[in-house]
Amino acid sequence: MKNCYPLAAALALTLWAAGPACAQKRKPAASADLTARVAQLAEQQKAQVIAWRRDLHEHPELGNQETRTAALVADHLRKLGLEVQTGVARTGVVALLRGGRPGPVVALRADMDALPVTETTGLPFASKVRTDYNGQPVGVMHACGHDTHVAMLLGAAEVLVKMKKDLPGTVKFIFQPAEEGSLPGMEGGARLMVKEGVLENPKVDAVFGLHIQAQTEVGRLSYRPGGEMASSDVFSIKVKGKSAHGAYPWLAIDPVVTAAQIILGLQTIVSRQAELTEDAVVLTVGMVHGGVRHNIIPEQVELTGTIRCLNKQMQQKVWAAVRRTATGIAESAGATAEVDITPYAPVTYNDPALTARMVPSLERAAGPANVMVQKAVTGAEDFAFYQEKVPGLFVFVGGMAKGTNPATTAPHHTAGFFIDESGLTLGVRTLATLALDYLNGK
Repeated sequence: MKNCYPLAAALALTLWAAGPACAQKRKPAASADLTARVAQLAEQQKAQVIAWRRDLHEHPELGNQETRTAALVADHLRKLGLEVQTGVARTGVVALLRGGRPGPVVALRADMDALPVTETTGLPFASKVRTDYNGQPVGVMHACGHDTHVAMLLGAAEVLVKMKKDLPGTVKFIFQPAEEGSLPGMEGGARLMVKEGVLENPKVDAVFGLHIQAQTEVGRLSYRPGGEMASSDVFSIKVKGKSAHGAYPWLAIDPVVTAAQIILGLQTIVSRQAELTEDAVVLTVGMVHGGVRHNIIPEQVELTGTIRCLNKQMQQKVWAAVRRTATGIAESAGATAEVDITPYAPVTYNDPALTARMVPSLERAAGPANVMVQKAVTGAEDFAFYQEKVPGLFVFVGGMAKGTNPATTAPHHTAGFFIDESGLTLGVRTLATLALDYLNGK
């Protein structure tokens, strides 16, 4: 500090000359002060964040039905004095925190919906909710951790409200419904939120989100620049042939055999046509429907599946290959194939420049040794719709108890899915730190 405070006789001249150096010396101290303050406030919120999470876990709601969840969120945000808007994209909640000084706008997002899964964890706060889904009775469970996402973002809102004077700009809190998808024929999720203007008024400059990870130890953060999670598309192939008695197949154009050949042919798109050293591709046939009786060759068989890619160029090539393969094989058998591909979510693409800028923030939140670059994930996230409009960064936060073997933990979307709640405080710190650092130009 002695270089920043010279003798009084030369005070004016030396301060003028050393001004930039002084600023450089003070910036880390100011940053350290903010980091310590965030950590202190996040720790104070620990019990409340866990209580929110358990309440939400016990009362899960499917996509576009999150009325109780939305009411809980909106009520608390109003108590914090935020500007709150409800009913966005059906059940979404959006709130604004205007900082103590003008500046950019940053958005923080959490998804709120649960899944049609019957819970088997045996937790004291396990879900006992049941519903009918696609005509079948089933339980409802937060089997992907969205309850933790809501709780962590509420905790971050608490922290940032108490640091309002340190915010040169605005924070927009987005509590989104239906990330897991909507009922057939019902639009929802991030796509609808964007369509309804969630990134406008005020216009968002950057968006951040996180996801709990049941196979990563608590205390750790992971990310990937560029394509982090895959695009998700649903394909349907209707193979049409000619029906006949099963005893006389030469009188038929057999769509069953043709469909089987198409299924095998589709696998060569991945093994022989996709440049896998560039990015991963997944092509899975999940449903095969056709026929009503063992001795009747049907007229039609329908295949349904999913396509996962990590960049748009590869996605377009795979779409073309699926159409070419299905129609070509069908034609060779004298049948026809109608191919329909419906996009669900784009690639979750972490803007490389924004990611590089914010890595020091992740390291401040978790410690440099606990931040790592991860492999690409072939699961999908509709957070990608925000990233198509503004630069975004999506981060994974550990939710597995320390010392646990990841191979023994229940995966996401399963009945035994479990989260170690001690990891939630890091999620609060991460969201608050990303917002603070971005607004402060770090």
